Amino acid sequence: VQLVESGGGSVQAGGSQRLSCTISGVTGTQYCVAWFRQAPGKEREELATISSGGAATYAESVKDRFTVSGDNSKTTLSLQMNSLRVEDTAMYYCAAYITWYACSDREAAYRYWGQGTQVTVSS
Repeated sequence: VQLVESGGGSVQAGGSQRLSCTISGVTGTQYCVAWFRQAPGKEREELATISSGGAATYAESVKDRFTVSGDNSKTTLSLQMNSLRVEDTAMYYCAAYITWYACSDREAAYRYWGQGTQVTVSS
């Protein structure tokens, strides 16, 4: 299983950014994908999860601003981020694991990780 993130960059506060995560090696399986982020000096934070069936969950800190979705094949997952704040500046990661159950929000559950993409929000 491989994951590749894209779409990071710099944006001004109040703006929007859309991240993508392309996943391969999961054909014929049920899986979960989650978005995490890690800011300098802080622990990695789970933001949202989405199952291969399309069910999504969100962390309280982002649920009114971020939306996770997948294409029809569920091999490209997106994280739409709106109303960005300076404190959203972080390295963003997508991660996945194979499962038939509801998605976990625990980092330890996710076996496969992308390389990360940097999002910088300026005031």
